[in-house]
Amino acid sequence: MKHTLFTTVSSLLLALSASPCHSQSVNRFTTTEAGTWQESRLKMSAKPSHDVVLTVDATSKGTPFQAWGTTFNELDWHAFNLLTRSEQDEVMNNIFGKNGDLRFTHGRVSMNANDYSRDWYSCDDISGDFDLKYFNIDHDRQNIIPFARAAQKYCPELQLFMSPWSPPAWMKINHDYPVLSSKYNTMDPRKDYLLYRESATVDADEMKLTGDRSGVFPRRLATQDYFIQDDRYLRTYAEMFCRFIDLYSEEGLKITKVMYQNEAYSYTPYPGCAWTAEGSLRFNNDYLAPALRQRHPDVELWFGTINTNRLDYIQKILDDKTLLNNIKGIGTQWECRNNLPEMRRRYPDHRFMMSESECGNGQMDWKAGEHTFFLISDNLGNGCDEYYNWNFILTDNGLSRWGWSQNALIQVDSKTRRFRYTPEYYAYKHFSHFVSSGWQTVAYNGREHATHPVVVFRNGTSYVVTAGNFGDAEHSASIQIAGRYLNFTTLPHSFNTFTVNIK
Repeated sequence: MKHTLFTTVSSLLLALSASPCHSQSVNRFTTTEAGTWQESRLKMSAKPSHDVVLTVDATSKGTPFQAWGTTFNELDWHAFNLLTRSEQDEVMNNIFGKNGDLRFTHGRVSMNANDYSRDWYSCDDISGDFDLKYFNIDHDRQNIIPFARAAQKYCPELQLFMSPWSPPAWMKINHDYPVLSSKYNTMDPRKDYLLYRESATVDADEMKLTGDRSGVFPRRLATQDYFIQDDRYLRTYAEMFCRFIDLYSEEGLKITKVMYQNEAYSYTPYPGCAWTAEGSLRFNNDYLAPALRQRHPDVELWFGTINTNRLDYIQKILDDKTLLNNIKGIGTQWECRNNLPEMRRRYPDHRFMMSESECGNGQMDWKAGEHTFFLISDNLGNGCDEYYNWNFILTDNGLSRWGWSQNALIQVDSKTRRFRYTPEYYAYKHFSHFVSSGWQTVAYNGREHATHPVVVFRNGTSYVVTAGNFGDAEHSASIQIAGRYLNFTTLPHSFNTFTVNIK
């Protein structure tokens, strides 16, 4: 079966490369489940051969792209350390090297534990330590910092953005790391009522892919802040952000952006913190923004990460003029992607970051790769200028401590210690290998054609076209570029990239 499909790929690419010469040559890169990164050439034409799906030229303007990144997590560090030193170098060079496959330049870290930590912890677990006498990053020095340094070896200009999943437990109304009780934590289930301040059914698995993520998310909004809304706590928490930046800087790692909370609308059985709109505005405007201006004026404050599709509720926050003056950009992920067009229209003076690509269900298969290819297309096509992967290397099916299996770009067999690059790795490569700072996203048609998303990027007279085919049949299309036409046919279930240089 694989031999037959691979032969089909080769035959089609050969036919395309033999097409009549009308103009500039085009380099083509194709990945299918049967064969990765197959290279060929074709020619631009004077006339379209198929339906013209997009038109661009030297006057086309778009969103200036900034950076690709991934996240440094403890469970990733565990998987990474199952590899030999030469394999580790290969992986880091491929992901972060200037001439590697993915060419990432940014990373994400969490202050305190996240859901892919080995255990729950914070940088200061001493209750009432408002002077931060015991604040430290000793835990990070054992895993996250050496992990980031391993990447920094291949990307000396590495930049980090930071957000917490949970404050220290003593700073929260439930005095625990999670928001809700479950079989994966020791939180007293009697505290679950705090979320809505009434007896109501709560679902600690709501954020899982198996939960209700096809409608409004979350189904109900928290009625009170889990962070204690007291001046001493709010002021000390803002100081924690500054101390964390300082200590990472002493380790040679530069944090250039911060966000106040990861997914304030995921009510989690792992480290998390529910915030109301009022609490979010209070902490960002009155505490975090002033602290950063005084202590770290070079560090950008962004609002996020936003993971809800309740647009009216987010507008209640982002329409605040003080907040808009305090923030540089907006971090979006998961359901918030649905609102990107409207958010871009309402807040045109702010940048948008896709702060966490969806993490799948641990299958790490071709279907997951197709979904990631679409997510990259849709987020960049709708105005995000930075894109962050979540886990980039995990063992087996990527099981977290709280029972959710997730995907990664690299999968390591914990028994044999052998690793493989997953389809999601190649989904990224079809974009990040070519598109970097200096390029603009100038055209996109994916929302209307989700099975065949196409994105066009431009840098001067150079163009990159990405095209996915998630259907069971070949698909043909034409794109007008500077008065010429790129005519192409994509194989079923394929990732495709075309590079064009208009002389």
